[in-house]
Amino acid sequence: MHGLATSDIEISLISNKGFWILLKDEELFVPYAEFAWFKKATVDELTTVEWPSPNHLYWPLLDVDLAVDSIRQPSLYPLVSKH
Repeated sequence: MHGLATSDIEISLISNKGFWILLKDEELFVPYAEFAWFKKATVDELTTVEWPSPNHLYWPLLDVDLAVDSIRQPSLYPLVSKH
């Protein structure tokens, strides 16, 4: 059918500070200060994202795996990028 949503995940806005990711009804900000490996990514690399399980995101073009919880509460995940 036309007009139906085909994905529950979307990159909704990209800025020079980070990007917003929409997961169903939840919108999260991914700041480059905490997740520096995204800073030089292209729009295509950022928007090609998979959500294989409720707490797992994967960017195949960047080979980056993230726990959704690490975006919600980065202070609980000390292994953030220091690029």
